[in-house]
Amino acid sequence: MFTKNNKTPAAPPPEPMQKPVPAQDAIRGAASKPAARAASIICADMKINGSVISEGALQIDGIVDGDVSATDITIGASGQITGEVKAEVVKVKGRIKGSIRARKVELETGAHVKGDIVHSSLQIQSNAVFEGQVKHADDPLRETGPVAAAPASESKPALSSAAPGPYSISSSSPPS
Repeated sequence: MFTKNNKTPAAPPPEPMQKPVPAQDAIRGAASKPAARAASIICADMKINGSVISEGALQIDGIVDGDVSATDITIGASGQITGEVKAEVVKVKGRIKGSIRARKVELETGAHVKGDIVHSSLQIQSNAVFEGQVKHADDPLRETGPVAAAPASESKPALSSAAPGPYSISSSSPPS
């Protein structure tokens, strides 16, 4: 079926200064132009102490102790962030201990978020754990977040039944 033939034509030796082939020109041109960015990945075996800022997408499978900012952030199942997360879109499968500010937030099955969320769109799947406050905002990346409760050490005005104040509670009963 196959035979060994020693009479194969030999390739001509390469010229020292060959002119580039059009395909090679295209490759060189594409390398010099900015292309669509792939997601930057923080692998599961990485730990970063400090803030992470990206102008593109970011996939976090490792640990980040600091604030994270990007256009699109995905926290994988093994990913952990301690700090503020800020992006157009945030998808969480791992753990966040800190606030999230994003136009679209998705807490997927297995996510654990302990902190406040400011969003335009929020989706929480079953078996996702969330502890904190949620605030809807038309532009969550510009507005301020939820106001934290005053510490217990601060003095509060006494409740008065005579003049309703910010801490008074009133109830109305239906007419008899």
